[in-house]
Amino acid sequence: MPKGRGVPTGATAKQQVETVPGSGELPGMRVAVGRIATIDALRGFVMLLMLVDHAREFFYMHAQVSDPVDVATTPPGLFFTRLLAHLCAPVFVALTGLSAWLHGQRRGGRRATAAFLLKRGLFLVLLELTLVNFAWTFALVPPTYFLQVIWAIGLSMIALAGLLWLPTPTPALVVLGLAIVFGHNLLDSVSFEPGTPGATLWAILHKRGFIALPWGARARTSYPLLPWIGVIALGYGIGPWFAGQVNPTVRRLRLYALGLAALALFILLRLANGYGEPVPWTSGATPLLSLISFLNLTKYPPSLDFLLLTMGGGALLLAALDHVPSRLLALLSTFGAAPLFFYLLHLYLLHGLNSVALALFGPNQGALFSVPSVPWLWALAALVSLPLWFACRWFMRLKARTRSPWLSYL
Repeated sequence: MPKGRGVPTGATAKQQVETVPGSGELPGMRVAVGRIATIDALRGFVMLLMLVDHAREFFYMHAQVSDPVDVATTPPGLFFTRLLAHLCAPVFVALTGLSAWLHGQRRGGRRATAAFLLKRGLFLVLLELTLVNFAWTFALVPPTYFLQVIWAIGLSMIALAGLLWLPTPTPALVVLGLAIVFGHNLLDSVSFEPGTPGATLWAILHKRGFIALPWGARARTSYPLLPWIGVIALGYGIGPWFAGQVNPTVRRLRLYALGLAALALFILLRLANGYGEPVPWTSGATPLLSLISFLNLTKYPPSLDFLLLTMGGGALLLAALDHVPSRLLALLSTFGAAPLFFYLLHLYLLHGLNSVALALFGPNQGALFSVPSVPWLWALAALVSLPLWFACRWFMRLKARTRSPWLSYL
């Protein structure tokens, strides 16, 4: 083991951490730095769920789902496939906030962290408008630009870069994050006249809509920003739980308690059928249909109930990953350690495969080529995950070997 590296007190071997003296705010304090395997593994797990959902977008377009889904017309298999994918965005954004806190401990405080967040956020926004939109459309100048999760993460990072300058940023961000997550549904009734500056700003912040662009195209704000600022703030706020001096058992208990509390509050709010979700649930003809209605939540923008369910589930998964076999943890971490590389590659791979299948076999659902059933989607995603794993492993080794600052953005 290289000199000066090891596992700090309070950290498990699964965390894959190293320590450096004097890198925290107090002289001589030892803090955990480097990659934490459970964080990468959770990110990798939800990325695999995202792979299934995006396989649906390319290979099951004849059975598109609305938001929330139409319970009367959506088969249970398709509903639960979509429901599992709901974990992805909240976990991505919350872990971005957590990673920002860890970055600050490793790189010297909030000035370095704010600069990193600003540059990285601007890069992600540019990426969404170029390579990501091209991956979805294969058009150099598409008629509609979809502003999705990469856009939301990028703008959330830019917002967090500014919020880090609040006095006592960690507790302040927890308070602000809770206020946004719990309060943003109070703004659901606010609206502006279409075509006005207010409508454009509101489409970016809270109400999904279209924005006219000067060259005749339009932008679709699929991920309104405001709730995601709350999520990234809360992710940053739990950062101190991952400091090297925190006992891992204490950290797990905190995560379990947080996850269970969020799920309990979700159940209470959803049973009340009031504030927290714009679409009420109803009793169905069968218990399964009642459960589907109960779990049928709004994602665009994410309702309070949506965030309680998904972030609560994410906290439980992050705690539980401390208990999984090291080999499985390493497998998932390979995906999660190269998230942006995976994201770009999987979109191009899925779109390319669908284009090849359409050329070879012709359309089988109107003008589309689709797989015959939901189990086929899962099988397709499993098959595509194999080359993606090898590609991510190669990319991680390339980053370690070259230490290029450009590769660090992926």
